[in-house]
Amino acid sequence: MATQKMLKFVTIGREMPEKRDAASRSEDFHEIYREFAEAKAKEQASRCSQCGVPYCQSHCPLHNNIPDWLRLTAEGRTQEAYLRSQETNTFPEICGRICPQDRLCEGNCVIEQSGHGTVTIGAIEKYITDTAWEEGWVQPIVPLVERPESIGIIGAGPGGLAAADRLRRMGYQVTVYDRHDRAGGLMIYGIPGFKLEKHVVERRNQLLADGGVEFVLNANVGEDISFDAIRGKHDAVLIATGVYKTRDLDIDNADAKGVVRALDYLTASNRIDLGDEIPDYEDGELNAKGKRVVVIGGGDTAMDCVRTAIRQGAQSVKCLYRRDRANMPGSQREVQNAEEEGVEFVWLSAPGSFSGHVTGEAMEAQERDMDEVGDVPTISAVRVQKMRLGQPDVSGRQSPELIEGADYDEPADLVIKALGFEPEELPKLWGVEGLDVTRWGTIKADFQTHQTSLPGVFAVGDIVRGASLVVWAIRDGREAADSIVGYLSGAARVAAE
Repeated sequence: MATQKMLKFVTIGREMPEKRDAASRSEDFHEIYREFAEAKAKEQASRCSQCGVPYCQSHCPLHNNIPDWLRLTAEGRTQEAYLRSQETNTFPEICGRICPQDRLCEGNCVIEQSGHGTVTIGAIEKYITDTAWEEGWVQPIVPLVERPESIGIIGAGPGGLAAADRLRRMGYQVTVYDRHDRAGGLMIYGIPGFKLEKHVVERRNQLLADGGVEFVLNANVGEDISFDAIRGKHDAVLIATGVYKTRDLDIDNADAKGVVRALDYLTASNRIDLGDEIPDYEDGELNAKGKRVVVIGGGDTAMDCVRTAIRQGAQSVKCLYRRDRANMPGSQREVQNAEEEGVEFVWLSAPGSFSGHVTGEAMEAQERDMDEVGDVPTISAVRVQKMRLGQPDVSGRQSPELIEGADYDEPADLVIKALGFEPEELPKLWGVEGLDVTRWGTIKADFQTHQTSLPGVFAVGDIVRGASLVVWAIRDGREAADSIVGYLSGAARVAAE
């Protein structure tokens, strides 16, 4: 009987949840996909072919039991589907919203490869967990036994929070330190509400706090509290800071007024969405309203910036990317959403320089010999260099090559640099000796145990991997939690002997 509920991909076509029309969704920061109704979720889940070797599961960093919870959903057993999904994933409702399913689970679905259109895995994952919250199935952590050992976690992003959740469930005392005034990391301040509404992250933070995880916010390690103090207070430490240093451009007038970093821009927008007062937004510096906006980059951060600028009421939004559509790192689904909302993509293009004019205020400063103010022009145009794709580079992707004499000026009032992120120099910032880093500045940690060169200190997520996906940080955090338990058990044995 159960199998009759599955394998319906032959007769039922693929359907995503209804998407709000571009005109209405471009005016607010609410999520663009509506929720599946129960009947539609059951119908779409029934398209799963229940593969003997599920490629969706093997290509998911968390190895989620996807065919199992699709079948349970198709059978109307939603609570069991939720319980199965959260066995391997700390934040299924977040992954259902922001994972690039087109590159991971859905992109490797067997029925997609046979021409029937993939199962809408992400939308169903979101449906079953949102239903779980509505029905009260998601409950705070209540450990079976309390343990005396404590773990300090630096960074309240997905890696740190996933580790905190897993360690707390096993009864350990967990304290999470973060430099910001809210927990969540890039999930709260980096990802816009139209992809991940803020209450979804905040209710998870509250659930962890209700379950006994202690949060110490506004705690900038190296300034407000020392790394050594955290090590001294806890039996083990996990570093999960992420990477926040913005890659920059080596071009003329790179620091012109009106040229801003993607993270500053997105953080200001998300804070406004959360109800904060942001002077740099109010005075227009980090606000795209009425401006001709140029975003430089082709990753998911660039997609977040262009779509945020549209919602802020920009006059025009153009995205410069040095390769073509097929070679861009960002999600193709996001590119399509951006184009529907009015973003223009300028492929095979890179900035050559920024030109600007000196404002009256700056000219007065120059007259007063205040060169440090007077030398900074206000952006008025981007010199665009046209590119072509040449031979593949070491990564196997075709390298962009400059087309001589094809430059032109693109008028711009706001330029947003979305060129990716690099790690901060943590050993130097924190004054830590013996914490080994790679030549890229990421922390050296064992790929399986996540142990660093310092005893009892572990590291996960982007600070080890470089800029990566939320789902990989969750996996790292869960794995590191288990390694920390092993380390503490060993330490306890040694102490007993």
